Amino acid sequence: MSSFVASVAGQIAARAERDLEALVAVSSPSGDLHGAEQAVAVATALCPPAATVERLPCSSPGFAADLMATVTGSGTRRLLLLGHLDTVVGHDAHRPIERQDGRLYGSGTVDMKGGVVLALGVLRALAEAPASLAEARLLLVTDEEWRTEPFAHAERFCGFDGCLSFEAGERTRAGEEGVVVRRKAAGTLRVEARGRAAHSGSAPDDGRNALLALAVAAERVAARHDPHGHERLSVVPTILRSGEVFNVVPAAGELYCDLRADRLAAFGPVVAAVPSEVGGATLEARLVREWPSMDSTADTQPLLRSASERLGRPVVPVHRGGASDASHLATVVPVTVDGLGPRGGGAHTSEEFVRTDSLASRAEVAAAVAAALLDLS
Repeated sequence: MSSFVASVAGQIAARAERDLEALVAVSSPSGDLHGAEQAVAVATALCPPAATVERLPCSSPGFAADLMATVTGSGTRRLLLLGHLDTVVGHDAHRPIERQDGRLYGSGTVDMKGGVVLALGVLRALAEAPASLAEARLLLVTDEEWRTEPFAHAERFCGFDGCLSFEAGERTRAGEEGVVVRRKAAGTLRVEARGRAAHSGSAPDDGRNALLALAVAAERVAARHDPHGHERLSVVPTILRSGEVFNVVPAAGELYCDLRADRLAAFGPVVAAVPSEVGGATLEARLVREWPSMDSTADTQPLLRSASERLGRPVVPVHRGGASDASHLATVVPVTVDGLGPRGGGAHTSEEFVRTDSLASRAEVAAAVAAALLDLS
């Protein structure tokens, strides 16, 4: 392991657990203004003193502004560090850090406040090596978990030499350190149903049942699920809402489905599979979220070879189905690497956790990749 990687990783690991505890103590479900502002305040306090901190309008209207911290130097290369501060878990289910059996349990630990802690550590290290770079920017958004609007920030990073994103890390079956270079495209399908209300006891046939129409739509859409096919398409109905009173034919409702595939174009036939009418109730289907796929496999090969040399053990490319803002950045920054965060599990559940020892090992990986990108010894 290079001296730079060992030194930087040691500094990050020495305070990572404490920093993570501070971030996870804040409940910051996506869309909550107060929680987001608190999380931004904690992250700002963890930035290096030399950083210039600014707030950028969030991609999602009504959300708290995103955070960007910048350090500059006399070098030539420009690097973006990427993460998000929002979580899926609501205030009522929020869980602060609990230590148990080598794990740190807590809301957002692995998705992705653990990664944010490592990204902040890398930024602090780069602030102490200004000759190594022209600039390093850390972008932390507040809406990654539930964004339906286009991503607002990609174009400002055109021309950057690399983007490092800190979603959860992993190891291969052989025990090698994995980083994500390929992700599926992601989409959210919303189906809106409009029927007609009627008394379900005295005049049920006078109604037009929106719930039944949505059930048919869910079945039609789910029939397109083909994860082992050419496009590796997954189609999963996830939310169904309809009806307000137990003895009234539902007059309206909505269905949400999560779509993943190698290409955005694969989602068109899924939308087309939704019938326009079922039993007199009308259905309207549209994609309310479209995230591009990511494939930086070829562009990152030299970087990962160099990072492996600096780390003293292999850093290997892996593929992942889950969506990430790294996919948006990869459209303008070809050398984009994701999955640099700590290892863990249980994301989006009450049992979410980070493996304590992975804070150190993944800090080493992140430092090695950053060093390789900036050509540091």
